[in-house]
Amino acid sequence: MFDFLNNPQYDVLGAFWVTVQLTLWSAAGSLVWGTLLAGMRVSPVPLMRAFGTTYVNLVRNTPLTLLIIGCSLGLSQTLGITLGGGSFKDIGFRLAVLGLIAYTGTFVCEALRSGINTVPTGQAEAARALGLTFFQVLALIVLPQAFRAAVAPLTNVLIALTKNTTVAAAIGVAEASLLMKEMIENEADALFAVFAVFALGFIVLTLPTGLLLGWVARRTAVKR
Repeated sequence: MFDFLNNPQYDVLGAFWVTVQLTLWSAAGSLVWGTLLAGMRVSPVPLMRAFGTTYVNLVRNTPLTLLIIGCSLGLSQTLGITLGGGSFKDIGFRLAVLGLIAYTGTFVCEALRSGINTVPTGQAEAARALGLTFFQVLALIVLPQAFRAAVAPLTNVLIALTKNTTVAAAIGVAEASLLMKEMIENEADALFAVFAVFALGFIVLTLPTGLLLGWVARRTAVKR
């Protein structure tokens, strides 16, 4: 039933390695971009607050597939923006990461904003009374506590991101779901076995992450 795994044409581990790389790069970029967006959403500057709110509401409600294809067609093929040289495969990977960051950053922003809301306002007021600027209060007082409170929702965002990397197949990135599609077309007699292999692969990627970060969330939870 699983004889197709011995076929050198199918690099299952390589495909999942691409999925892991997509997840790691996108997670790092989303954390940075989401933190900046969260700062904008709570900023006292109306223009920054309006931009953050508008961006989050628009991008979060846009289908991820549309964003990924838009990065490929709009940036690469229309504007010639490839984010560096390299082959079509490399360009597609970078554009997929960009689309995932743009999309996932909105969910990181909302998770952090919920964490920011758990920080007592008296702490920020006391910091401002000491002469700290808004950005100092945010970086030194509010965000460290917000991250502690947001570990659990950020875990859910990371797990969702891992599964969302399958959308990168829409622009030809050779990750797990693209290989699964090829194997389904070629191995019609082993359809359920193919599904089982890739389902198990994603469980192996997401389950340990959820368990580990769930433990971190319990360890860092603020006792009130």
